[in-house]
Amino acid sequence: MTFDKGQILAEKTVHLTREHLVRYAGASGDFNPIHYRDDVAERVGLDGVLAHGMLTMGIGSSILVDALGDAARLQSYAVRFTKPVVVAPDEGADVTYVATVGLVKDDGSARVDLTVTAGGDKVFGKAQAFVVAA
Repeated sequence: MTFDKGQILAEKTVHLTREHLVRYAGASGDFNPIHYRDDVAERVGLDGVLAHGMLTMGIGSSILVDALGDAARLQSYAVRFTKPVVVAPDEGADVTYVATVGLVKDDGSARVDLTVTAGGDKVFGKAQAFVVAA
């Protein structure tokens, strides 16, 4: 696979539910109640129960790896969390990931910029991955 600046490598919307949050808490060991209890989230001033940042980040990397076809091509991946993803009790939350080639280097490797939104808000800032050419 070769890369072209502006090329969209992947675009996917993932629907998160409270069940996903509970399962992730069990897998990660992160049982902070802001990820599953409305009363606690409200008490600390949040708009509702939040998805784990590392869950949303991990989904982004898996979408990118699926597009690349080989996890070994992903050299690095960094995200700055800018806004939390609120997961409503019944409706859940839709998180949209768009991975776009932002820069192509002379050796064919590329910087991939991820735009991640939920509820119309950008939830990652400067989310970037560096990938090697096939």
